[in-house]
Parts: sequence; structure tokens; C-alpha cells
Amino acid sequence: MSFDALGLTPELLRAVSDEGYTEPTPVQREAIPLVLAGRDLLAGAQTGTGKTAAFVLPIIQILHATRVAQAPTPVHDVRRNGSRPRPGQSSRSTPASARPPVRVLVVVPTRELAIQVEESVRTYGAHQPIRSTTIYGGVGFEPQVSKLRGGPEIVVATPGRLLDHVTQRTIDLSRVEILVLDEADRLLDMGFIRDIRRIIALLPERRQNLLFSATFSDDVRALSSLILHEPARVQVTPRNTTAELIEQVVMPVDRERKRELLSHLVTSGRVSQALVFTRTKHGANRLAEQLGRDGINASAIHGNKSQSQRVRALDDFKAGRVGILVATDIAARGLDIEQLPHVVNYELPMVPEDYIHRIGRTGRAGTDGQAISLVCVDETPLLRDIQSLLRRTIPSEVIDGFEPDRSVRAEPIRLRSTPAERAMHAAARGGSGSRGGSSSRGGAVQNRGGAMSRGPAPARGGSPSRGGSASRGNRRGRDGRGSGAPTPGSTIGRVFPVGGPGRNGEGRPAHHDGRPTHQADSRPAHHAPNHSRALPGERIRRLEPRG
Repeated sequence: MSFDALGLTPELLRAVSDEGYTEPTPVQREAIPLVLAGRDLLAGAQTGTGKTAAFVLPIIQILHATRVAQAPTPVHDVRRNGSRPRPGQSSRSTPASARPPVRVLVVVPTRELAIQVEESVRTYGAHQPIRSTTIYGGVGFEPQVSKLRGGPEIVVATPGRLLDHVTQRTIDLSRVEILVLDEADRLLDMGFIRDIRRIIALLPERRQNLLFSATFSDDVRALSSLILHEPARVQVTPRNTTAELIEQVVMPVDRERKRELLSHLVTSGRVSQALVFTRTKHGANRLAEQLGRDGINASAIHGNKSQSQRVRALDDFKAGRVGILVATDIAARGLDIEQLPHVVNYELPMVPEDYIHRIGRTGRAGTDGQAISLVCVDETPLLRDIQSLLRRTIPSEVIDGFEPDRSVRAEPIRLRSTPAERAMHAAARGGSGSRGGSSSRGGAVQNRGGAMSRGPAPARGGSPSRGGSASRGNRRGRDGRGSGAPTPGSTIGRVFPVGGPGRNGEGRPAHHDGRPTHQADSRPAHHAPNHSRALPGERIRRLEPRG
């Protein structure tokens, strides 16, 4: 089947042809006609199979087909709890000039994915331009306000920064016609369920809803039952599977020799260009520096890097100026690197589903790829969980000279670096303390937002909060940014058994730019049945590494 048979307009077909595509992928073949027909959709497909085009192409066509000349509509005053002002009430934030409405809202978990989706909108809309913009944290607020004043029809946003704009009344979501939750499983994993509820409460009841996800977890299905109306279901491959074009191999090695083995694979030519995954930001920095001392061009990309640093590192990697890009899971989510030959799991992920997302960076768009996992004795249970999820055994290859010592006993996996390791790393950089830029003075801890908090007060989750004040559980960074320096008694530096610590079911993540999280809107989504029960993602069973 060709794209011609999907009912797309000549302008969109020309844009697709310009990109060199001739046949739709399975998810595109099934999803595009359903979206064009106005159906709600729950779609799952492997990473790298064209999920983004599966909703961007039909959305562009729908917007052009339904675009009518309308009188300018003033921006509504959307208050923090979603209410509207009474007639006669004014809003100091409402601009004098009116602007066209936001018609499509795409919610994604990370900055990189937001950029990628919006680039696809501009690429496929080359012959039918659509006004679009991105909203995400880690960059200036005012430039985004200026773009919103331009009246974009499509907004691609991360939840935290989107709610900032809602609070500041710089965006109106009351006329959204299509809602897309992309990488829905990751949105839940990162603890965004409460923010998603708040966003949904601001949308009109009559709208089209699309959920796209690389994996089709039970939580994603539960979320779909809350917001989708008689959805069509697209599952082009079995749940939680990897692309057939990805060759997977496990290389057993002692924990202390992982870096040495990776250097050997690169210098021997076994690995050329590779995306290498670590669990922590500190680990990514350390590995990139160690590879540099081995004469290998390497860069790190993670949440503590500024957006410009992340873009520069990615551009250098794509251009071949850097051969190894070391990344954390959250920072790498949404990266689209054409013909990437290798993905290396320097450390296995704590969550088995993240393995699928990691190796999905290679073997994309019909090209072959190889996923190499360097596994030490500590990670045997993690490997077992991954193979159980995949329902297959990953082949193993022992590299000559790097045979693991069978007498070495397994040790608990530490998810955070110790204070001594951070101090040593800071001294090596010639810096002063945490990369997060937080400081401690007289027992006070300053967070990214600039507010001072005293001492570590007990958190409701049973352990001190990161900012020192009472919180609703352990906090995690979002949108690809860190949330500040650790306080004494925090979970950073503690050693946990494999599988990670438990997490209070009411735990709330913190924004990556240091802002305190918004209190969840106590109102249920107006069209969500059974809102009194626990929602997917509200009870986080594990503490993932900070990315």
C-alpha cells in the first residue's frame, strides 16, 4: 500500500515524498484513516516505526479542512483551578489583542520529544503551513509567551511548563479540538498523571483524543479508559517487543572493567557511532570524561545540561564530530538519530520497559542496528526481568580478555552517587559542588526557584524531602531537568537492593526548573468516569534514576 491510498491531500503526499518515504509503516497504515475519520485512538507500536507521522499527517489535513474564517476570539482568563472569571472581571494578563485558538494540543514527557514532534509538523506541513510552537522547561518563559501571542494552531508541550502558562493565563485551552498524549507510558512513569488530569479539566468535553505509546502497559490502557470515548485500537506488534532489525547481545563483564571494555569495543572498531546509556547524570558525566582520557571523543547529555548544551552535543553527534553520546533515559527519550548503528547499555535500566525504549533508538526506519548490553553480576536480576518482558533469551558473547571473574559476588545497585563521589567529581571539574547550582548556607537549602528552606523536615512518604520542607513523598525531576541539591538525610547516596526502593503512593515530582509542583486540582476530569479510584501512575512502585 502507498500513501496515496490513505486519503491524504496532494500537498501532504508531496511533503512525504520530499522526505523519501514511499510506503507507510504498519502503524501509519492503520492509524491515519482512523484519525481522519475523527475516531479516538489508542495506538501502540515499537519505537522508530513512524508513530509521530501517524498523527501529525492526518491532524494537518483536518486543520486545513476545517479552517474557517472566524472573528478573532479573545483569550479567556484561565485560573489556576480551571475556573473562568465572572462577567465584568478583568485579567491583567489578558492581552488587548485577540488571538486565534489553540486547536491541537500534543503533550509529551521531554523537551527533546517536543522539539522532534514540532519539527515533524513543520516538515510535513511544508506545502500546507500550520502555525505551531513548543512549550517546555529549561528555557526562557517570555519567548514562549511571544510565540503563543502569534496564535499557533498546534502546541507541543511538556506538562509542567504548560501548566505554568495556564497559571499565568498566557494560553487558552478551552477550544482545543484534538488532544494527543505521545509516549503515554513515559508520561505515567514520570509521575505526570496529576498534571494530565489538570490539563484535561481545562479542555472542552467534545474533542478527539489520541494516545500513542512505544509500549502498551496496563497503566496506559487504564488511562485510556478514563479519557477515550469508544476508541479504535491499533497494536501493530505484540506488546513489549523490540524491532526485528535490532541485533541484541549481552556481554558479561566485571563491574570495574565496563569502561575498559567499552573503550576496547570502540578502538577495535566493533562499535563506531553509539548512544551509550547510564543510570545517572553523574555516571554519564564521569563516563564521558573517562572515555575522553582514553582518546575517544565523547559527550554527555542529561537533565542538568542546559538546552543549548544538549542541542550542541546532539548536533556534534549527528555530524560525526563526536563518536559516543552518553545519555540518561529521560534525556534520550525522543531522540531521533537517523541510521544510528549502535546502542550500548553501559548499565541496565532498573525498569525493564526502559530497555525497549533505549534500544529503539537504533534499527529505525528500516535500517539495521545493534544493541549491546554490558552486564555485570550485580545486574543479573535486571537482565532476567528484561528477558522475561521480551519473552526471549538475549544471546551472550564473552569478549576475549574480559572474561568475568566468577568468584565476584553481587552487590546492591546504588542509584545515586555518594557525596564523596560528587565532591571528587566537582574538584576534577574545578567547580564547586553540585551541577544543579544549589547551595547550602547555615543549614538552609536553596532550590532552583530561589526559595530558601530550612533543614530536612520529615516527608509524608517517611523520609526527608529534597528541599527540606514537608513534601508528599520523594520528588523526581521532570522535563529533563534536575530539581536541586540534596539535603542531609535525602535518598541520594543511599544503597538500595536491585529493584529500587519503594515510593509513597502519593509522591509528587518536582519541576525540573526548581519550581514547586502545582497542587493537583481536586476536581476530577469532568468527563472521566470512576474518578474516585486510584489512577494509573499515582502509585509509583519504584524510584527511577534521576535523568
